[in-house]
Amino acid sequence: MAAQVDCEVITLPTGAHVFSVGEPANAIYGVRRGIIEVVGDQGEKLCYRPGELFSYQDIVWREGVYRTEAIARTPVEILRLDRLRFLNLMHNHPTLALLLIGQQHDRLREQRTSGTCCY
Repeated sequence: MAAQVDCEVITLPTGAHVFSVGEPANAIYGVRRGIIEVVGDQGEKLCYRPGELFSYQDIVWREGVYRTEAIARTPVEILRLDRLRFLNLMHNHPTLALLLIGQQHDRLREQRTSGTCCY
């Protein structure tokens, strides 16, 4: 994702919100440095670390709004790619879809095993 020309790099301090529930889902994010915690509507928590993408479910399969909240749990550097550019990236590089499915599988497994965010 970092190779995308129009990818925005954002630096946030601990505790900063990346997005909140109900906001328009207009971008996908990747963690370059630090830890992002994503909290679901029923309180479930997942952490994303460097090299991992988050929020793609909301921009691909949802009603156009974020259904989770993303919070920086450490100082972070994240990459932001808007929805259209992400969908074009998936179209041009279909193996990315397989990587995202694999990541989601790992996340669901982690969630079932621990039910909490790991630091």
